[in-house]
Amino acid sequence: MTEKILITGGAGYIGSHTTLEFLLAGKEVVVLDNLCNGSPEALLRIERLCGKQPELIIGDICDASILNELFDKHRIAAVLHFAGLKSVSESVREPLAYYENNVMGSLNLCKAMARAGVYHLVFSSSATVYGDPAQMPIHENVPTGALTNPYGRSKLIVEQLLQDLADSDPRWSIAILRYFNPVGAHSSGLIGEDPQGTPNNLLPYVAQVAIGRFSELAVYGNDYPTRDGTGVRDYIHVVDLASGHLKALQAIESTNGVKTWNLGTGTGYTVLEVIKAFERASGRQVPYRIVSRRPGDVAECWASPAKAAEELDWHAVHDLETMMIDLWRWQLKNPRGYSPQAIQLV
Repeated sequence: MTEKILITGGAGYIGSHTTLEFLLAGKEVVVLDNLCNGSPEALLRIERLCGKQPELIIGDICDASILNELFDKHRIAAVLHFAGLKSVSESVREPLAYYENNVMGSLNLCKAMARAGVYHLVFSSSATVYGDPAQMPIHENVPTGALTNPYGRSKLIVEQLLQDLADSDPRWSIAILRYFNPVGAHSSGLIGEDPQGTPNNLLPYVAQVAIGRFSELAVYGNDYPTRDGTGVRDYIHVVDLASGHLKALQAIESTNGVKTWNLGTGTGYTVLEVIKAFERASGRQVPYRIVSRRPGDVAECWASPAKAAEELDWHAVHDLETMMIDLWRWQLKNPRGYSPQAIQLV
């Protein structure tokens, strides 16, 4: 039986780009996704890009029976764990959903992995675990725990769970990847970010205003202690992020314990700077209005990617302009996302 990589949430935004990266690297991939933030259409388009399609199992990581059946059927060598809810603002409104999906789902996954004798795991964490740190850029040794929202707490709880698991059993080899702000799309325009309803993240909101799905962008706060009053974030191209997962899995294949890496560019941009960059890339104006801050947001957050460069030989190669160009190409070709339509040529 051929060894395969299990990618939970592999039909979602980051998961689909990482699925493509692993297929291009010659890996066999099984995707488990409940499709709440993903689309089977993304996997069909992946086949157009690389000539291979992963097997899709529609199911939830909170369902232990589906997980056990999956591991019984497939010879899984390692797991990339993306599945989970991901909105800071939504987590403030619905904390129990975030603890159930992100924490209990991860617990179920680890139990199923241990039952099947699978001990290699790459976990999709977040820079939100750093809370509102006093220093920039953020290194991996910056203290965690002073968190501002349930989403970040759910990610940190899973990180702590994984550390306890590795401490209890030396067979575990785990990579924790703390993402900063993934943006952009594959350069083909075939796969990209397709949020349901009003986007929670800045760039898909900007792109959907530019394409006409929304009349204006809400900018949450212009009174932060930053250079123009809007929040500063480290935006990383989703393709760079995907390549980081391949590097991380390669790094833990011959080690044990838990390794943690930031995946970011090391450069922070304000909301207004990003809007201007998108306007330059698209040639379209993005109307916006200033509204009050969102609960759970911090003023600024950007990475030190030095550890990933040194230990993984990984660094982000796409600049902000490329991120905006690729995002606009995706939005132009897919004005309604993955909903049924003829793809538009540009």
